[in-house]
This record gives sequence, structure tokens and C-alpha cells, in this order.
Amino acid sequence: METETRIPPEVAEHLGHYVYLYVDPRTEQIFYVGKGQGQRVLSHLSAVGESRKAQILSELRQAHLSPRIDILAHGLPDEATAYRIEAAAIDLLRMDSLSNLVRGWQSVRSGRRSLGELVSYYAAPPAVITDPVMLIRINKLYWHGMPAQELYEATRGIWKVAKWRQQEVKYALAVFEGVVREVYTTESWHPAGQTPYQTRPAEEVSDPQRWEFVGHVAPEEVRRRYLYHSVAAYFSKHSQNPIAYPDSPRVRRGSR
Repeated sequence: METETRIPPEVAEHLGHYVYLYVDPRTEQIFYVGKGQGQRVLSHLSAVGESRKAQILSELRQAHLSPRIDILAHGLPDEATAYRIEAAAIDLLRMDSLSNLVRGWQSVRSGRRSLGELVSYYAAPPAVITDPVMLIRINKLYWHGMPAQELYEATRGIWKVAKWRQQEVKYALAVFEGVVREVYTTESWHPAGQTPYQTRPAEEVSDPQRWEFVGHVAPEEVRRRYLYHSVAAYFSKHSQNPIAYPDSPRVRRGSR
């Protein structure tokens, strides 16, 4: 069956808010999850670019194939409900098999989580920073149950970090949704792409304007101070900067 090119108005009315899946007919694997209403589900068909979604669609066009589009849920009462179902689907199918660039909206609140992680999120005590640390938000790379090596490599690069910051910082805290997920020593700094990664492709971590650190999981007494503690207060509400420095001696002296 060929992919629809337009959704009739009467059908769109019945669909309402919906969550949809793009399936590769060659493998029967889902490669994209989305939500929308009206014609939104068809808006990706002509996608071009370097994203994995666009690459798969381009391959299908070259093979004279079309993706299969499934509606996972429809007739949903509002956009917020669609967001939550989208987030749950992305978590269930795992990001490894999807071309979505980010995890579902508010997935920590509405997605698949372990009970322990939910408790750590909703009841995380505020961290009291007593060491020279940098806080690194890894919201776009973090996923529930990720292996230790992948968490480390998501945290250690690649960042814009001034050299004087590199000299001051002793620990890097991996932060997801405002809660510390791991604590690492920052033993050395290198231009991005100069040290090997096991879980990230070279093109993703190569940028001469950015830096990466090499380190290890911090000593247990340091981890206990920060692990599963909230550091949300150290990030301004609307800041897009993934890094914060809550305990920089140089900042305390008023120097930038």
C-alpha cells in the first residue's frame, strides 16, 4: 500500500491529537516517533538533510519505497496527552533504534523510569557544593539504564570550557533533569576528538573549538556528597547553557 499524501479533513477530525510511527518496510523497524494533528504525520516525507530520519527516507525514495506510517494512538484529548504517549513510546523503543534527536518531552515525568529514579527525581535532597566542580547537563544523551561507559562519555565531552576553568575544576557532575547521576574526576583536558571514545562516533566529538576531559568515577566519599542530589538551583530557569560552575573561587573573587 502506498503512503497517503494527504489526510482528508473528515479523517483528520476523527484523528484529533495523535501519536505516529514511521516504519522502515525493509526491516519492519520503527525509526521515528512523533505526535501531532491534521497533516503533521505526513510532513516528514520530503525531509532532506543529514539527520538519520532524513537519510532513511532518502534511501527509501531511491529504492522506490515508502515508509509505513502507523498511528499508535489517536483521538487523544489534548497535546499534553500526545506528548506523554510519545515520550513513553520513545523510552519503550529505546533511542538506539530511533532517529529522534531528543528524548520525549518531560520524559522524566511521564516516560518509562525505574522506581528508584523517580524517587531520586521527586525527592532528591539539594546538593551542598563544597568542592570545585562543574555541573554538566546531559539531558539530550541520557537514557534510563545507560551503561557506565556511555554515561561517562556523554559527560566528558564535548564542551566550551575556558582554560582557567579547566585548571580550577576538580570534579565533573553528570546532571539529568536537575539531579546528579554520576561524579567524575577531571584529570586532564584535551581538544575535542583527541582522546578515544568507545560509545560515540568520531564525527560527533570532533570540534577544535571545544574540549573533553579524561577522568574516572570519583572516590566514594565524594560521590556520596552529590550522587542523586538536586543541583537544579544552580541553573537559571531559562538558561540553555549545559554547564554551570557553582563553586568557582575565581568567580567568588569577582573575576571573569
